[in-house]
Amino acid sequence: MATVNNTVSSAADSALALLGRKDSTSAKSDVDSQGRFLTLLTAQLKNQDPMNPLDNAQVTSQLAQISTVDGIERLNTMLTQLLDGQQSSEALQAASLVGRGVLIPGSGLKLGDAGSIGGFALDVPADAVTMHIKDAQGLEVAAVNLGSFDAGTHNFQWDGTTSDGSRAANGKYTVSIEAVTGGKPVAAEVLEFGAVTSVVRGTKGTDLQVGDMGIFKMSDVRQIV
Repeated sequence: MATVNNTVSSAADSALALLGRKDSTSAKSDVDSQGRFLTLLTAQLKNQDPMNPLDNAQVTSQLAQISTVDGIERLNTMLTQLLDGQQSSEALQAASLVGRGVLIPGSGLKLGDAGSIGGFALDVPADAVTMHIKDAQGLEVAAVNLGSFDAGTHNFQWDGTTSDGSRAANGKYTVSIEAVTGGKPVAAEVLEFGAVTSVVRGTKGTDLQVGDMGIFKMSDVRQIV
């Protein structure tokens, strides 16, 4: 245990030292850039043509230029720090989802001994929502009236009961959602249940590995179950 703690402490010390060197290097770079500019400006003033000296406007313009460049560099540094902080926060949030169940876009439905879980999302309220469940051959085994729902994301459970009252065999099924309001169909997004197994750091952010379903973005998560 002492060896592990010493290793962690050493790694932390090394990281802090590296950050310190980076900050020091960055600060030195800014100072060097301003120093070079002032040196050139001083040399220009010393060697100016006495018959045609620089006016105040020219000097002010040059000072304004270095101020603008310095401001842009600081702004870029601040934006980089904000993006790094956002990515770190997103990674921590994603890590907390490992082992948790989530609803993501998909039409699959896995039936086990305890039943199955799925979901759907509505942009507008629906007077009646019906889910249609089909087996691997595309044959409908059940049509379940779920009732009315407000706009938003909702989940459902299916215990495996088929249309004829028998129990469907455990396995994979597909589900579609039929939603109507005032007798007219409304759009419904079908959501599939899966467990987050790992976190993947991609080039554009943090992604989630959801079992054998694949890799999804954090924004694909509609609900944490």
